[in-house]
Amino acid sequence: MSRPVALTIAGSDSSGGAGIEADLKTFEAHGVWGVAAVTGVTAQNSLGVQVSHGVSPEVVRAQMTSVGSDFRIDAAKTGMLVDEPTAIAVAQTIRQLRLRRVVIDPVLVSTHGDTLLDLDGIDVLRGQLVPLATVVTPNLAEAAVLAQQAVDSREAMEDAANVIGNMGPPVVLVTGGHLLGDTSPDCLYVEGYITWLEAPRLAAVHNHGSGCVLSAAICAGLAKGMEPGDACVAAKHFTQRAIAAGFRLGSGIGPVDPGWERRS
Repeated sequence: MSRPVALTIAGSDSSGGAGIEADLKTFEAHGVWGVAAVTGVTAQNSLGVQVSHGVSPEVVRAQMTSVGSDFRIDAAKTGMLVDEPTAIAVAQTIRQLRLRRVVIDPVLVSTHGDTLLDLDGIDVLRGQLVPLATVVTPNLAEAAVLAQQAVDSREAMEDAANVIGNMGPPVVLVTGGHLLGDTSPDCLYVEGYITWLEAPRLAAVHNHGSGCVLSAAICAGLAKGMEPGDACVAAKHFTQRAIAAGFRLGSGIGPVDPGWERRS
């Protein structure tokens, strides 16, 4: 029996909480076979990123081509892209492989504030990758960079979602977890229409990898044939449960748990 296949194009997190490690765990939790193209390698733990080293664009392209030429890729997602040459290589290879269901998680900084994409890479992200996306999943800071405007309120989230949607992607999910308030509101843009996904705000200290898990859960939903908007709704529920199951690992910020369902 065949299984849906999802490709993650992202960096490796040695702590296992984010990046391709979180993506592959999330794919598995959804019954999706995960394959990977590693864009960078980090030495990190619960206290932060100590070392980050990019993989050459040629090797990133080769990884994508290797799996894409042999397997049917039902959906793909991007995470850390490191720099401009890598971002260009990823955009070109997505087009060459004719990947149709693509989640762009515009990772710019780590949980601890470490820069994960240079300024020239951001230009490629905006100009070449976002237009290829089926879904884009920025947080407030990432939405501000993509839309080139302040995003610090619900109204601003709607404005940013419309700006990003006008770049080409049919679906944009602006996550509002960093807004103040009793709820965690996400702004879902679907082909020009805005809806709000509300959830109680969790008093969670250990939330490392939450953004990766969200975008990977959306990617898994697309790989299984879900409509993009429905995949976003399901992924928010899944990620809320993963955040609630976050646990202490080390002496800093611990990870969320994409395997919550097996352990509940």
